[in-house]
Amino acid sequence: MGTEETILNLAQELRRGTVVLACLALLDEPQYGYALLETLNDAGITVDGNTLYPLLRRLEKQGLLISEWNTEESRPRKFYRASDEGSRVRDGLTREWHDLAASIARLTTETT
Repeated sequence: MGTEETILNLAQELRRGTVVLACLALLDEPQYGYALLETLNDAGITVDGNTLYPLLRRLEKQGLLISEWNTEESRPRKFYRASDEGSRVRDGLTREWHDLAASIARLTTETT
């Protein structure tokens, strides 16, 4: 495996854990899955539907998201939003993210 391929694979591992935090951060206001997918991708957090939808179901089962069907439009859509617990978890994960980013910044600054 070449260096570039190794970097791509490891970068994908780094991003994988950030999708949960990104979803919780975006779901203060209700959004349906496809709009959330577009918002994430537009923000540079590349994720596909085969990853996002199972994640949303898992977060809902964990009590971090609440979903509701909107059947008023011609095509029913399932909207997701963070529950109160999801908001608390988001706040805790955000603190962890900032602490981790600061630690990595210190480590990488010291080694370069």
